[in-house]
Amino acid sequence: MHVRPAKQKDLDTLSQICMASFDGALANTLPAAGRNTFKAIAAPAAIAARLAEDNQILVAEIAGQPVGMLELKAGRHIAMLFVTPAQQHQGVGKALINAAFELATEQSVTVSASLPSVGAYQKYGFELAGEVAESGGLIYQPMEASLP
Repeated sequence: MHVRPAKQKDLDTLSQICMASFDGALANTLPAAGRNTFKAIAAPAAIAARLAEDNQILVAEIAGQPVGMLELKAGRHIAMLFVTPAQQHQGVGKALINAAFELATEQSVTVSASLPSVGAYQKYGFELAGEVAESGGLIYQPMEASLP
């Protein structure tokens, strides 16, 4: 597995990875507003706009094929982490998290974790950091990991 910065040519594939993972694990746990918000966030044009700003987007690939993505905002917040369903539970998420930790510019990294992903983030070293909240129909658990 190889982790690298995203390129413009990756955007459609990254959007597809996000949507496949979201549809399989999260969509049915959210109200329609949350599903619509996520579709807008995961659209290729929206990813491109964030890539042009201060967000770093990483791609995990196996045999040259993208299988996961992570978006690190302002060097300290994981805005998105998605792995294609066929590659989940095989270390892709962990590799992306480790790469994000190396790029972090702060002593801690935060994430607004979807409720089904809280356990995975705890395995990655994150701890609960507040009450469950909602924004645009997306329900999340604030979490934080302190870096060594």
